[in-house]
Amino acid sequence: QVQLVESGGGLVQTGGSLRLSCAASGRTFSSYTMGWFRQAPGKEREFVAGISWTGGSTYYADSVKGRFTISRDNTKDTVYLQMNNLKPEDTAVYSCAASVYRGHYYSPREYNYWGQGTQVTVSS
Repeated sequence: QVQLVESGGGLVQTGGSLRLSCAASGRTFSSYTMGWFRQAPGKEREFVAGISWTGGSTYYADSVKGRFTISRDNTKDTVYLQMNNLKPEDTAVYSCAASVYRGHYYSPREYNYWGQGTQVTVSS
């Protein structure tokens, strides 16, 4: 089992940047596929970005491609989400998640462990 704690959320103006972090503890972090999801009020949770257990493969939702970058540091048991050129529609609670499966996974059902989330608010 792994415990996940996100940080780095906040309030930012349109066009600004934020860097989210997700620190893991427990079982070997490097064995998990990691993902970032977000959920806006009244909407379903949606996939944002994913990264393979080695960090060698990354994949993104079309809505964030070219603006967001996911990365991981397995020596620090941490995954990051660099968010640039933020838009008001990016406003949501962002959560990281860990999957025991190896591959590209876009559905929340394919992830086994979740953090509590961090709020990102982008003002217009």
